[in-house]
Amino acid sequence: MPRLLLPLLTLTIAALAAMVLSVSYGSVPVPVADILAVLQGQGSELQRTLIMDLRLPRTLSAFATGGLLAVAGALMQVLLRNPLADPYVLGLSGGAAVGALTMMLLGLGGLFISSAAFAGALLATLLVFGLAHGMGSWTPSRLLLTGVVVAAGWGALITLMLALAPAQRLPGMLYWLMGDLSYARTPAPALLVLLLTCLLVIPLGRSLNVLARGPMQAAALGVSVQPLEWTVYVMASLLTAVAVTTAGSIGFVGLVVPHMLRLVLGNDQRLILPACALAGGTLLVLADTLARTLIAPEQLPVGVITALLGVPTFLYLLSRSR
Repeated sequence: MPRLLLPLLTLTIAALAAMVLSVSYGSVPVPVADILAVLQGQGSELQRTLIMDLRLPRTLSAFATGGLLAVAGALMQVLLRNPLADPYVLGLSGGAAVGALTMMLLGLGGLFISSAAFAGALLATLLVFGLAHGMGSWTPSRLLLTGVVVAAGWGALITLMLALAPAQRLPGMLYWLMGDLSYARTPAPALLVLLLTCLLVIPLGRSLNVLARGPMQAAALGVSVQPLEWTVYVMASLLTAVAVTTAGSIGFVGLVVPHMLRLVLGNDQRLILPACALAGGTLLVLADTLARTLIAPEQLPVGVITALLGVPTFLYLLSRSR
């Protein structure tokens, strides 16, 4: 147990430090002492508004989104038994994007966009799973191929919607597609889903360790393979749907973070899954801080930062593992 707690404690400290950094830095720097004063109910009205209404909700939303994507990526890699698997490859983000962009084209915002994105992601989940299952059982390769085809279909719909969209609505639609935390003001649902998922998957860690070696070995060791695979797929889909609903389409977090942690910590899912929640959240908090401060007062889409950080990092990890 101490072997598991030390890396998690280190990642927790790193996550807290990243959150303090995110709340402190921006177009208007805020000293740490002022942050502590505001959290204790003190400080000026301007500081309370800046921290409690703007930066802290955005920081918590970034942490929750990054954790959701990283855990979803780790679960998909166990399910497909492929360290390069990613939840977005199954078309979940495409379905969410189509739902959200539809609401934007209709001139609706806020709760309508979030609800439509969530519904689109769940529709994509049911569509991929139904097509991959067909008249018999599905296999990881069949599920992966079905997801790639469905994702291509969603991509075609997105391109059509962007081509038909009015010029004044294109910037907002493009920012959402690239990942945008500017309007993330309610982090509680995403944080709650992340916490409940971690509490649920940790007891499944031993079974997931066996499943990662293959379904035949898992069945021989007494694991109920098909119910476990269904559970993993539904959980990964739900995590991805909530993440996309919160911050739009953000890539590479679910791919790079689990791969990086496995190289450092090994392949014990009891450690990897909670570590992914902490490391993924920390990564996205730091990426969002860069997105807010690099060209302040203008902001970059956080998906651009994760791509710029993720591509070279993943290539380095890939060359190192080889």
